[in-house]
Amino acid sequence: MAAIDDRTVSASRLYIPALAPLYSALSPFVWFLMRALAGGFLAVHGLPKILDPMARVGMVESLGFYPGVIWAPLLAITEFFGGLMILLGLFTRPAAAAATIVLLVTVYFHWIVQGEGLMGAEKSILWAAITLFFAVRGGGDWSIDEKLRKTF
Repeated sequence: MAAIDDRTVSASRLYIPALAPLYSALSPFVWFLMRALAGGFLAVHGLPKILDPMARVGMVESLGFYPGVIWAPLLAITEFFGGLMILLGLFTRPAAAAATIVLLVTVYFHWIVQGEGLMGAEKSILWAAITLFFAVRGGGDWSIDEKLRKTF
């Protein structure tokens, strides 16, 4: 089966062909909106960590990441600066890949360490899926990566 290009929608593949122009017109905006929300929320979530990166040393060590004095600042950098990069669409793929790894660790933390199962990990799973999308697909038409005509 051939892939559908996200930027233009072929009317011949739609149940309602008249919607093709609408979908094609909205696709870049929706891509941008999802990227901006994901990156923005990730940066907001990382803000307290970047303001005090050593505050999470014990938490990261409790997950088995030693030494915590290295991993805690990396967590802060990934969430805050990675979120900003995703928001802007700059180095989108590596920033989103790093965020996906962090979010998969949070899935493990909630599901296994905290024993919350699926219901405790579902938000992290959803966020990991969103960041994985951008790691694979990039920042889209309305991104700095696109304006520079460079991507990973």
